[in-house]
Amino acid sequence: MRRAAIVARVIGVLLMLFSVLLLVPVALAVPLGEPTWFAFLVAFVASIGIGGTLWLVGRGRGELRARDGFLVTVLFYLGLGLVGALPFWLAPSPTVSFTDAAFESLSGLTTTGATVLIGLDDMPRSILLYRHLLQWLGGMGIIVLAVAVLPMLGVGGMQLYRSEAPSYAKDTKLTPRIAETAKTLWYIYIGLTAICAACYAVAGMGLFDAVCHALSTVAIGGFSTHDASMGHFDSVAIEGVAIVFMTLSGVNFALHFAAMTQRSLRLYARDEELRFYLAVLATVAVAVIATLLLHPGASDNPVREGLFQVVSVATTTGFTTADFSLWPALAPVLLLFAAFAGGCAGSTAGGLKQYRVLLICRQGLREVRRLIHPNGVFHIKLGQQFVPDRIVDAVWGFFAVYVVAFLFLLCVLLAVSELDFVTGFSAVAANLNNLGPGLGEVALNYRSVPDAGKWLLVVAMLLGRLEIFTLLVLLTPAYWRN
Repeated sequence: MRRAAIVARVIGVLLMLFSVLLLVPVALAVPLGEPTWFAFLVAFVASIGIGGTLWLVGRGRGELRARDGFLVTVLFYLGLGLVGALPFWLAPSPTVSFTDAAFESLSGLTTTGATVLIGLDDMPRSILLYRHLLQWLGGMGIIVLAVAVLPMLGVGGMQLYRSEAPSYAKDTKLTPRIAETAKTLWYIYIGLTAICAACYAVAGMGLFDAVCHALSTVAIGGFSTHDASMGHFDSVAIEGVAIVFMTLSGVNFALHFAAMTQRSLRLYARDEELRFYLAVLATVAVAVIATLLLHPGASDNPVREGLFQVVSVATTTGFTTADFSLWPALAPVLLLFAAFAGGCAGSTAGGLKQYRVLLICRQGLREVRRLIHPNGVFHIKLGQQFVPDRIVDAVWGFFAVYVVAFLFLLCVLLAVSELDFVTGFSAVAANLNNLGPGLGEVALNYRSVPDAGKWLLVVAMLLGRLEIFTLLVLLTPAYWRN
């Protein structure tokens, strides 16, 4: 019971912190005369009420165990996603069911960017801002923010950090104290967002659009204030800004921190995962652009559209300037599989993460060498460091579970809906990789997916955002034994 009380208190504190976010759209809705302010106010009261009740139930001091961190992370994402759905559900515009509201909320929080909403150009600005704030908060990880605050409330945060961080970085601290680490990451995150917004404004966006798109760009979320996404602006300058900041946001934030504190750009050049990440982007870009050039009429501007969509999809952002699902078959397939790799570890991107893909490739080459030299001893290196075999085994284990989870979700989705295979395959891939847009019926939005299918895709979003094991560990009987 004591452990449950500590978990309840943490969840309560986090929900009360989230309630502050709900006041931001109110501050925009009231002066604009939008009736949505009441929906946000109700959600604020619900969030602070539920959070306060949980805090009272679990009052008292205590330290979380590592296993508690997994439960807190999953429960908080679910709790925040459901409470965060209230503004969408209660607002007079848009008019959506609770399932659609929860789908939109969790899509934002997990930075997936899949949407069921249409008519964004005429939607209340408070709703639009709220969608982007959800993505921005989820991009860095609300848990990291909590790590900086919880120690002051008598609840340690190390276990939360371990449940959110990429596996290879869980024992690495950028600064001696975990709270300082979280704060430093947020400073970088906020700074990158501010610079991105300023660049969008200079490139020609209005202030509101610039702020909203900066929030979703740095979060690698992909929500937009327009139905046509980035294609609405039809601007080379704006697309150029997006490409730069999507690429930067797909880089390990620990690397940004190191380069900033040591004031050396050489660290970027020496980082092997970053080089591999950029090589993947370049290779896919060349392949997609070549495909479009070989099919005249497929695109009005093959180089411009091809490059933008490769960076957007490969980093799992999900902005669009063209309906790439209509391109020659090779192009959308390449884009979708590039999203499986995603961005670098420690970034706001989804997917498997580039360091895992790199290790899988090197392990494959090592097995080839072992076939040629059976008695040879071969090691895998990243940079100047040898990678322990246990980490390589963990990567292979993660990859295997990832594939099994994908196939299971695909089979269930096809069973509970009437979606065709291409639509179902791309829907699961887009949500598991936190990408957003898919192919077929889900190329533009997910309105055609039945409610059961939407809840299944919510599970896929959470699995992708929490890197699968954080959620799956709760399903094992051993976890619940004392």
